[in-house]
Amino acid sequence: MSTERISPKPVAAQGGPTADRTARLAVTVFPLLVLAAGGVGLAAPAHFTGWAPAVPYLLGVVMFTMGLTLTPPDFRAVAKRPWAVGLGLVAHYVIMPGLGWLIATVLDLPPQLAAGVILVGCAPSGTASNVVTYLARGDVALSVSVATVSTLVAPLVTPPLTLLLADRFLDVDAGAMVGDILRTVLVPVVGGALVRAFAGRYVDRVLRALPWVSALTISVIVLVVVSGSAARIKDAAGLVLLAVVLHNTLGLALGYASGRLARLGRPASRAMAFEVGMQNSGLAASLATAHFSPAAALPAAVFSVWHNVSGAAVAAWMSRSRRA
Repeated sequence: MSTERISPKPVAAQGGPTADRTARLAVTVFPLLVLAAGGVGLAAPAHFTGWAPAVPYLLGVVMFTMGLTLTPPDFRAVAKRPWAVGLGLVAHYVIMPGLGWLIATVLDLPPQLAAGVILVGCAPSGTASNVVTYLARGDVALSVSVATVSTLVAPLVTPPLTLLLADRFLDVDAGAMVGDILRTVLVPVVGGALVRAFAGRYVDRVLRALPWVSALTISVIVLVVVSGSAARIKDAAGLVLLAVVLHNTLGLALGYASGRLARLGRPASRAMAFEVGMQNSGLAASLATAHFSPAAALPAAVFSVWHNVSGAAVAAWMSRSRRA
């Protein structure tokens, strides 16, 4: 959920056993935190239902931590590989929104859930995609570039895509959605990047704490989202889980296939798999809560757990296959 990055890329870039342990710890603990938060939200929803207005601010914290990890070389890397980054961006914003619409239609989801699944598909890249790419021995530089650009263009892409694909299920106010994404995503990310640029020496001292700040904040978002729709979860849990598993699995597979078809090579194709299949479900949950309903945020809450579990599993399999 977001992307959030869950592990700052400098940790991944260093390589070696310490980086491996740090990365594996992040993708192991994070889903457990989110799962525990969801369980608390289900068990005691009355204690957290009034927290819903805080979700956009919590997401802003996550995005600010992402901005703190960005450095000038990240932006230069985009300019050095425009073809690969452009392909990743197009694949991300074509495959996942299209899959969201197709799954919602084929499964005949109720309007609220259908809009939620589509909104997840229209969100930018997920928060743990960089570290999962690292664990898979993929192209981390490409992963960082695609994730950064997909996040920065989200205010221009996510609302119109959601309007195009979800409007037949629910009324979509794309204009208001643009404003929310600017406030909760773009401004915090740019602000974090500026703080890193002007106070990098101080930021470097806390870089290793940022993954846990991000993970804990996303867990609170899930707690609030689940508590707001706890009464509906028992009725729709199976259907939502099926939709999320299909969405994520097909996204990972088609993302990898798009890289192979473009002859980017295996490391870059692995990066493409995770940049396409892993979504910023924290943003999707925030937007669904603000513009649709708590029920529409359910797919994002489930996706936030599932895509980290599946991403870690696929990364472990890819890593072993590479060694073999």
